[in-house]
Amino acid sequence: MRGQKDYYKILGVSPNATQEEIKRAYRQLALKYHPDRNPGDKEAEERFKEIAEAYEVLRDPEKRRLYDLYGPEAVRESTGFTGFKTVEDIFSAFNDLFEEFFGFSTRRPSPRRGRDLRYDLTLTFMEAVKGTTKSIKIPKPQVCGRCGGSGLEPGTHPETCPTCYGRGHVTRSQGFFTLTTTCSRCGGSGKLITNPCKGCRGEGWVEGEKELEIEVPAGVYEGLRLRVEGEGEPGEWGGPPGDLYVYIHVKPDERFQRKGDDLLYKLAIPFPLAVLGGEVEVPTLEETVKVTIPPGTEPGHVIRLKGKGVPRLDGRGRGDFLVEITIEVPKKLTPRQKELIEELLKCETERKEGEKGFFRIFRRN
Repeated sequence: MRGQKDYYKILGVSPNATQEEIKRAYRQLALKYHPDRNPGDKEAEERFKEIAEAYEVLRDPEKRRLYDLYGPEAVRESTGFTGFKTVEDIFSAFNDLFEEFFGFSTRRPSPRRGRDLRYDLTLTFMEAVKGTTKSIKIPKPQVCGRCGGSGLEPGTHPETCPTCYGRGHVTRSQGFFTLTTTCSRCGGSGKLITNPCKGCRGEGWVEGEKELEIEVPAGVYEGLRLRVEGEGEPGEWGGPPGDLYVYIHVKPDERFQRKGDDLLYKLAIPFPLAVLGGEVEVPTLEETVKVTIPPGTEPGHVIRLKGKGVPRLDGRGRGDFLVEITIEVPKKLTPRQKELIEELLKCETERKEGEKGFFRIFRRN
């Protein structure tokens, strides 16, 4: 393996070393070259990555077999392992092992996306079908006006952390080795707030509100969810904020009913108009239009006005406006109206009797 990395030499073990011997050698070298023991030392960092690469190959039986037979190139081609680019990669890969070695995890906090927020927005029927702009207020953390974000009661000062003595980190001994970690008591700040601000309880921020303008497109419906990117809760450890989801609720309308992208309007007409036909005026979303009632129209008949319905959310035109006919039955009649209806009834009865007589003659013949 001339010119190639000798993983056994890097770890200081023989090619016949057992897994326990390889693990023990790696532990000693990892402690020696650990970044927390060698802050700012680039040479130690490269050595730390080199011994981690050697251990990753030799601890795995299949990778070790390929390495022993064909060298590092065979490991790369067969498994895709090309070493560790950063120290963080090593901490992620060997977190459990470092926890076993040192007694605590070395994994750094990962960026965490903020939580999504929900807002329920109620619209009138017309606002939903025509579109609108709504001003809403959502909860949003704000810097505490009492302490200016420090978390301290005005006139007081933070105290030095007694655990790390203001350094923000503590040193732990493991035999001949020492490791430096962030102080868990002060979180790395080196200070403790013993007199927290009464306005924010030491948090440095208070619950506030943020006003947003929400553009509601034409054609939204009950239960639809609008996404407003980045207006959720803030992320942690450098993570992005969550989103705001606006849930649409629509009040019913006295005149119109929605059927998908179509609008239904129930039109009551008098009996004579249903029989004779004629024209009536019908209100639509934008204007009043004239509709022709054909003679002999029955209850439930639907007249369709193309393209007069709800605008489609995808922008591809509009639905239709449906006029459903119902027949008005008067409860009170004038003497003249009653006389005319009785006459009509008599004519209808005579007509039906005549039809019966005709069919009787027809059957007799």
